[in-house]
Amino acid sequence: MTIKVGERLPEATLVVATADGPQPKSTSELFGGKKTVLFGVPGAFTPTCHKNHLPGYLSNLDALKAKGVQDIAVIAVNDPFVMKAWAESTGGLGKITYLSDGSAKFAQEIGLALDLTERGLGMRNQRFSMLLEDGVVKALNIEETPGTADKTGAEAMLKAL
Repeated sequence: MTIKVGERLPEATLVVATADGPQPKSTSELFGGKKTVLFGVPGAFTPTCHKNHLPGYLSNLDALKAKGVQDIAVIAVNDPFVMKAWAESTGGLGKITYLSDGSAKFAQEIGLALDLTERGLGMRNQRFSMLLEDGVVKALNIEETPGTADKTGAEAMLKAL
């Protein structure tokens, strides 16, 4: 079942891509006690994710923070080394938190997994964005098709704030 507005994220361990290497972090460590925008992408370096979805959040960091957002995080079903390479290649390391859900366990727990096996990609995230306050979902947007980032992009999130 898909997580809903008003529900708390389940306790899970994700891996953060950092300059010092992969670091496991719990969802309560990552999202507790602050206002966070979390957006999920089907995969690092994939066309819509790399050229459209992520760049919007990078270019709107200041505007989001001006509206009280304390952290912006992107999550993908990629290993932490790919996520770190993506962070470095986009200039986002240290600006956005890049989270690895390598086995898609978290995506499945929140009901936002997408089976792209037929396209050779295996289990992935649906494209989504959510506003979290102390780990509780305050807004949730899910794209109907993985090749678009209209409902889940930074501009849509800014309007919702």
